[in-house]
Amino acid sequence: MLQHTENPEALSPTLATIKTACSNCNLRELCLPFGLSEEEMQRLDKLVNVRKRVKFGENLYRAGQPFESIYAIRSGFFKTDMLLEDGRIQVTGFQMAGELLGLDGIGAERHICNAVALEDGEVCYIPFSRLEKLSREIQTLQHHFHRVMSREIVRDHGVMMLLGAMSAEERLATFLLNLSQRFTARGFSQTEFNLRMTRAEIGSYLGLKLETVSRYFSRFQEEGLLLVQQKNIRILNTDALKALVSRQGYSRSL
Repeated sequence: MLQHTENPEALSPTLATIKTACSNCNLRELCLPFGLSEEEMQRLDKLVNVRKRVKFGENLYRAGQPFESIYAIRSGFFKTDMLLEDGRIQVTGFQMAGELLGLDGIGAERHICNAVALEDGEVCYIPFSRLEKLSREIQTLQHHFHRVMSREIVRDHGVMMLLGAMSAEERLATFLLNLSQRFTARGFSQTEFNLRMTRAEIGSYLGLKLETVSRYFSRFQEEGLLLVQQKNIRILNTDALKALVSRQGYSRSL
């Protein structure tokens, strides 16, 4: 994926070869499909030719804006949220490096939620109309994109299960286990990580009050499941966390 430039097409071939492209990106295994030929990777490199830095607290896009692109997160951590009719903000998801943002806009051709940076980060722009065209021409890419869409549907279903069938402690345990798996997939520690989101944002996502989230973090620590130091989380007993949610069938997709 090429570096951001005011005029990407003005890059000379020599300069372009030393830029970080999709074919050499360290997130390739997470957000790009296996099995593309060298010629197909070159076509994809040309499609994803703009990167954007997003500072902490900035919106990548806002609800109501026309949908034009999806975004591959190269670095940083984001949340998506939406304004409810009663004026409350509902957090709908947390996204990290190697994941995609912007899929909410495909159906209505306008974004239905906001995407906000929870820390300084960087994303790659992927023009959706051009991605659709290329996907029709490259079967492997089309199959991968369908898998991404399916994963998002499964994740939405998983969140509904969280809110409708799990107790508060089960929701928080599932949330922490899911973060652990996602960090592990990116080569980070399975048992120790920093939370980029606030307790209130976690509560909004899980359908819990701030006080409830804080209470169960304290309870998990008292019971020896976690060590909590402000935003730093160390999981001390993964099996015990899994046992909390085993009655519901722990889902990797949340």
